[in-house]
Amino acid sequence: MANFKGHALPGSFFLIVGLWWSVKYPLKYCHHKGKRSQLIRSYQRLEIIEAAIRTLFPVIGILAEQFVPDGPHLHLYTENHWIKLMNWQHSTMYLFFAISGITDMLTCLINHVPLGVDRLVMAVATFNEGFLFYHHVHNRPPLDQYIHSLLLCAVFGGALSIFLEVILRDNIVLELFRTTLVILQGTWFWQIGFVLFPPFGTPRWDQEDHGNLMFITMCFCWHYLAALCIVAINFSLVHCLLTRLKKQKGGEIIGIQKLKSDPTYQKALLNGSDEE
Repeated sequence: MANFKGHALPGSFFLIVGLWWSVKYPLKYCHHKGKRSQLIRSYQRLEIIEAAIRTLFPVIGILAEQFVPDGPHLHLYTENHWIKLMNWQHSTMYLFFAISGITDMLTCLINHVPLGVDRLVMAVATFNEGFLFYHHVHNRPPLDQYIHSLLLCAVFGGALSIFLEVILRDNIVLELFRTTLVILQGTWFWQIGFVLFPPFGTPRWDQEDHGNLMFITMCFCWHYLAALCIVAINFSLVHCLLTRLKKQKGGEIIGIQKLKSDPTYQKALLNGSDEE
C-alpha cells in the first residue's frame, strides 16, 4: 500500500519482533549459558509460539495488501495491463517471511529437519525483501529513492548476519546484531511513512531539497543508535534481574543446607517453636 498505513504495518511487525528478540536472546544467554540441552528443552515451546506469530504477521500483511478497497484482490493482470504491482511486491515480501515462520515451526516440531535450515530460509526471506525494495523505487523523486536505499543497509546487513548464523549457531553477538537491525527496520518503515505520506495533515517534505537528504542520513544514524540503546538496556535489565534472582535462590539453598547440617541451628529453631 503506497500510503502511511502501508509503511506503518510492516514497521510495527518488525518492531514487535525486534523488541521481543531484545529480551529473548539476553534471557537465553544469561539464564542457560553453557547448558545447551536444557536451553533447547526449556525454550522449544516458546520458539514454536514465536514462529506461529511470525507466520501470522505476514499473513495479515498479505491480506491487507490484497484486499484493501483499492487493492488487486488477487488479480495480477487484466485487459493488457498489470494490476497494483506495488501491492504484489509487498505481498511477495510477506510471503517469504511467512515461509520463514513455517520453517521455524517445522524445525522445532520435526527432529529430521537439518540444523540451520531455519536460519537459511530467514536469510533468503530477508535478502528477498532487499531485492524487491532495490527495484521498488526506480523513477521516483530523489528523497523517495534515498530513504528507501537507507532501508537496504539494514535489510542486506540483516541478511548477511542471519546467513552467518547458519554456520555460527546460537552466537549471541550475531543474534543481538540481527536484533538491532530488525528494530532499525521497524522504526525506519515508520519514518518512511512520516516523510513520504505525512499523517494528520502535516506539510509534505520537499522531494528535491538536498537538505532533506542530509537530515535523513543523520536521522538514520539516530534510529540505529536508538536500536543499539534498546538492545543494550534490555540486555542489562535481563542480566541484573537474573543475577538478583539467582542470589535470592542461592541464599535460600544455603539456608536450607545449613538447617539440615547444623544440629545447633536445628535445636535453636525447635526451641523457638516450643516457646511459641
